[in-house]
Amino acid sequence: MIRRITLLTVWTAVAAIMLAAPLGASGGFPERISLPDRFRPEGIAIGPQGTFYVGSIPTGAIYRGNLRTGEGSTFIPGIEGVRAAIGVEYDHGLLFVAGGGTGKGFVYSARSGDLLAEPQLAVLPIDDANPTFVNDVAVARGGAYFTDSRRPFLYRFGPGGVERIPLTGDIVYQAGNNANGIEATPDGKTLIIVQSNVGKVFTVDPSSGETEEIALGQTVVNGDGLLLDGKNLYVVQNRDNKVAVFRLSPSLDSGTLTVNLTDPDFDVPTTIDEFGRRLYAVNARFRPMTEPQETVFWLAQFRKASGH
Repeated sequence: MIRRITLLTVWTAVAAIMLAAPLGASGGFPERISLPDRFRPEGIAIGPQGTFYVGSIPTGAIYRGNLRTGEGSTFIPGIEGVRAAIGVEYDHGLLFVAGGGTGKGFVYSARSGDLLAEPQLAVLPIDDANPTFVNDVAVARGGAYFTDSRRPFLYRFGPGGVERIPLTGDIVYQAGNNANGIEATPDGKTLIIVQSNVGKVFTVDPSSGETEEIALGQTVVNGDGLLLDGKNLYVVQNRDNKVAVFRLSPSLDSGTLTVNLTDPDFDVPTTIDEFGRRLYAVNARFRPMTEPQETVFWLAQFRKASGH
């Protein structure tokens, strides 16, 4: 029987968690890292010493590998139809996973792979009339915040359990995928989310759910994963095969495009994470897997924008 515990218990246990040794001690940081065939990846999180974790959309499996060697293996087995893994976040020895259409979040030990918590985030029932898609997650100020692309809520999983925070203000949900990637400022006082279908980016007050659009001077349609590096915001535009980089104003009310990053190894990148000046993108390759070459998946290494 799966043990379900509160986030308070999870974080209390963090002090006792030590990460396993990295999978390999040397190597030259391969530009392309293979993932299992038919894995259908989406989210990535990079922990200490170059250990990375990638989730599988249809099964919730988690693959763990090492950026230096490119070697890895399935760390947490999947359960198709029961679990899902969209966005993935590493924080203090824990893995937080957004559960897509399950409406759940999953919290695992990054050392043992044990499932520590399985909070029901979206209100039941979940059906064709009440769809949900828990898409991404960021940890800030003692809580994990999850976006829902179908329901206008931000879910907070913290010591008190699940809090469902309505999104208000500038964001307006429409048909298609709405709130997607999420990041937190270093002080945890502000969240940033992207609305994929209309290509807008917003700040969010994590307490009230109040949103304010960040004036970027252009849209970022197909915006997916986000990475905040100082005042530089990286926005992955999946089907456009690029990452737009914006320099945000100190007040976070506007941003200026500095560069669009592309790479020959991009094939519908969805999320990214950083390791020093290196960035790693998951290629989700959203297409039917009808041919052998379409069952292959990989991570693409590229570099941060010059001067960033």
